[in-house]
Amino acid sequence: MAAIEKVKVVVLGDSGVGKTSLTYLIAHNKPLLSPGWTVGCSVEVKLHRFKEGTQAQNTFFVELWDVGGSNNHRNTRNVFYQPTHGIILVHDLTNRKSQINLQKWLSEILNQDTMNPTFQPVDVDPEQFLGSTQIPILVIGTKFDLAEENQKKNQYRRLASSIAEQCGADEIFVNCFQARSLAPGTSNSVKLTRFFDKVIERRYYSRASPFSDKRRIPPYMMAPSTPLSTNKPTQYLSPRFYHMD
Repeated sequence: MAAIEKVKVVVLGDSGVGKTSLTYLIAHNKPLLSPGWTVGCSVEVKLHRFKEGTQAQNTFFVELWDVGGSNNHRNTRNVFYQPTHGIILVHDLTNRKSQINLQKWLSEILNQDTMNPTFQPVDVDPEQFLGSTQIPILVIGTKFDLAEENQKKNQYRRLASSIAEQCGADEIFVNCFQARSLAPGTSNSVKLTRFFDKVIERRYYSRASPFSDKRRIPPYMMAPSTPLSTNKPTQYLSPRFYHMD
């Protein structure tokens, strides 16, 4: 039996927006009742059927790397970005600042020299980011139930659209404590499936590397262009991770 291949999706956003609850919901199709704070990085794994129902159907593992959003770990968390096959940007629909900060997160993952204490991040145009890296992006707004209660749904939908449109990305709005937010057949589920398919297609079925901007991205972060032999070592190193509640 052939081994199941995998892709790595990095989940980014401010601390407290609900990334841990979101990744658990995506991976297990049920809500996380007692989420904790992520220190460093926590990883959930989802079994995804690529292009389900077609002749190209195949099964892949999708690793969801929930990167802690605390500024205290900003200078060290870039180790979790290597390599990156897809990005989920997460913001809180009741917190406008968390949406505005999504561009900061894009800038951070592109300017990965954050371990240098003198590093000063530069503003990144999301369109330029997407064009130079070809990394698929999905934008997710959480706490949709609270946004509805506050009768501000239209406002937050418009705010979320700005970053998603600039990146050419789909966007979805969820309540992480309701499994029906990502129920099969819903618009949210369709967009999520389409995103995972795009990540897998670019990683395994496209000749273009997920990191095409070689001026910024070190060679060891680039995915191999051909399948690795089973008797050869992996060509890049996956960082360690830990989770503390």
